[in-house]
Amino acid sequence: MNVRSSDTSQGSSLRRRLAAWASFVSLVAAVGYANRFAGGSPDRDALYRWSTVAGELLVFAVILAATLAIAGRHRSLFALRRPASWRRALVLSLAVLAVVYPVVALLDPLLHGGREQGLTPTGWQSSHAAAYVVNALVIAGVAPFCEELLFRGLGFSLLAQRRGSATAIVATGLAFGVYHGLVQALPSLVLIGCALAWLRARTRSVYPGMLVHATFNAVALIGAVTVG
Repeated sequence: MNVRSSDTSQGSSLRRRLAAWASFVSLVAAVGYANRFAGGSPDRDALYRWSTVAGELLVFAVILAATLAIAGRHRSLFALRRPASWRRALVLSLAVLAVVYPVVALLDPLLHGGREQGLTPTGWQSSHAAAYVVNALVIAGVAPFCEELLFRGLGFSLLAQRRGSATAIVATGLAFGVYHGLVQALPSLVLIGCALAWLRARTRSVYPGMLVHATFNAVALIGAVTVG
């Protein structure tokens, strides 16, 4: 196979994977918005239920399976590599938290995004503490891992190769926001998505984004039951 044929084949493969990624994210978003508009107000006590754990684990298992299937043998698309400098990655991660978190905290009382996501319980229920803790582990552990692989790993790599890093940052940020199927929380989710994509671009690794994403979720979960 000559060089031109090889380049054409690689370009075709890249387009197919990008189309598959966009289709999958669109499907998840469509299901999310359908549930959002058909289901009415979210259950504010969902995190106290074991059924939520089972449901979330099933959803993330599907997301991870689809992500792996779209990437195929091209696991380098996930950017599962150490940053060139962990010290620099830590500084950039702290900068993302310092800039984005206050903005999200200011937006939430206006948009009530946390309530829309079902992350704002009506109050602390000690009798259901175990379920809340396990749900928190899923949301602050499993979710960041799977979503970062899907967006800042696979999606960012495919888009950056086709359109450049700037486009990949904006596009994956928008896709991340829409994928959640929410309305009031959309501005905050897009901001977080773009910030995480910027971090991925600067560190060339998906690991810092996973840590920042986990921190965002963990702080939201802790604040939901400690700040009243």
